[in-house]
Parts: sequence; structure tokens; C-alpha cells
Amino acid sequence: MEAEYNKHRAAQIMKRVYCSEDRLLVGFLKGVLDGHRIDCLVKNEYLIGGIGELPPGACWPELWVIEESDLPQARTLIASVLKGGSGTEPWCCPACGEWIEPQFAECWRCAQFEGDLP
Repeated sequence: MEAEYNKHRAAQIMKRVYCSEDRLLVGFLKGVLDGHRIDCLVKNEYLIGGIGELPPGACWPELWVIEESDLPQARTLIASVLKGGSGTEPWCCPACGEWIEPQFAECWRCAQFEGDLP
């Protein structure tokens, strides 16, 4: 009974934050959210084989956040990543002091994201 309740509760609070036909991109974005300690999961990850029997859009991988309260931060992070690097100048990681080339949004040394800069 408790497992059924937890499953029902999870279905009520989970929110879809991104969907794409590109499984690798969805997986990458999941890694970004995981790196910011946002609990998330990928649905339909292996459903691509169903195209032909099911509508293509219904088979695309979907990225879902577990807690609705994480939705605004998740959307902001995803938009930032999809926009690409923020500039043409190297940036200094505030966490470890490492200089990072501008095409990278994450510090190679400590995994701090450029979007987390104050």
C-alpha cells in the first residue's frame, strides 16, 4: 500500500523540464542537473525503437525533475547550457581559482559551473 502511495505522490510532483529527439543531449542535460543536485530522471530513454508503431514525439526521451520546487532552477540551467558559453573571455572558477577557456561552461578541475558565478 505504501509503495502505491509513493508512486502516486511521485507522479503528482514530477514535472517534465525538457524533451528532445536527441538522446545524448537529454542525457547530458541530466548530468548538468545532477551536478547541481537536482533530482531528475529520463523517461522514454529506450523507447526510440517504438517509432513506427507509436507517434515519433511520444518516443522522444524526456527529462523530468522529481521535485516541482526545482523546476525554475532546472529550466534556467538548461536554457543556459543550450545557449552555450557566456562569452569570448576565459573565466576564473570561483571555487578553485582555475582559469577556464570560454567555450567551457564547467570547471574541469572541480566541476563548478560558470552559471553559478556570483
